Amino acid sequence: MEALAVRLSGLDPYVDGAIRIIAFYDTLMRRRVDLPALARASAGLAECVAGIGLHGGGRAIRVSPHGTDAPAPSAPASTSTPVTLDEEEIGTVWLERPGPPNPLDEVLLDRLAIAAAAAVERYGPARTTMADPALVELAISSGSDEASRARALRLLGFAADLPVHAVAVRSRLPLDRIGGLLCPARPVKAAPLAGVGVILATTVDPARFPAGVRAGVGAAGAPDASWRQARTALRFTTGREPVVRHADLGALALLAEIPRHAARENADVAAVARISDDPEDLDTLDAYCATGSLRRAADLLHLHHSSVARRVDQIAKALAIDLTGPTGLARARIALTTWRLLDGGE
Repeated sequence: MEALAVRLSGLDPYVDGAIRIIAFYDTLMRRRVDLPALARASAGLAECVAGIGLHGGGRAIRVSPHGTDAPAPSAPASTSTPVTLDEEEIGTVWLERPGPPNPLDEVLLDRLAIAAAAAVERYGPARTTMADPALVELAISSGSDEASRARALRLLGFAADLPVHAVAVRSRLPLDRIGGLLCPARPVKAAPLAGVGVILATTVDPARFPAGVRAGVGAAGAPDASWRQARTALRFTTGREPVVRHADLGALALLAEIPRHAARENADVAAVARISDDPEDLDTLDAYCATGSLRRAADLLHLHHSSVARRVDQIAKALAIDLTGPTGLARARIALTTWRLLDGGE
């Protein structure tokens, strides 16, 4: 093969240049270089600015022929080529050559595109927190086939053998900030989707969520199943319990599957709805259901236990439920939780 290449290169200077470019990129790929190294090598070879940009991958990489970041603003691309992986366009590579393109620029970019796709498959995109929403949706959608889901996860930077948690978030804080706090040393990606923030992470510590965030956390495993769990868990969050793991819900998760009309028609749920106009009554019922004790509820509410006892007695009459026994307390807890699922349900 090498003898044939030498013979061909002696016949045509263009062929000689093309073969040298191919050998150059073959060497880079054998050395398993990453995207920044590919851009630097390409800029040096082309003797002009070279760029690599991935869809949803954050800032484009632009390198001068001296190996440093190219100054902004970027010049128009003199030549460009799409980067494809598994028959999907995932980005673009280009040259910013002053004047007309070099005859070998297309060959150079073809090989750079192949090398960039290999690097993405090996290392994933740059580790920015925010991701392309379409790519995240492909990873978590129940309608995605397994090959498409695996490709989306790979492009998002998750290795095939890493478990992934899906997290459903409602917050005014930027998603990238939440994601950075949640999983600072491991892969994490975030994107807004249908009014809900989506975070994909390999590990999730509920204690790391900042104040003001409501979050439902799905179990590690298939991202589509984890996302369904995360959305369900998000519905169970409250001001007192802003972060809920689906695994901690147990049988309570079944409440989310009750048809809305059936829940509304239930007498206990309807009774909770009637007292919901009074925030104090609702907060007292919540504290009492959470603790099962007048004194502990008083501590949560920062009130004297006798005041809480009077409120609970009035609430019991309004609900027509005896809150002093375990059966009545269980009824009130289930009714309050079911009402909240209706009130904040999706």
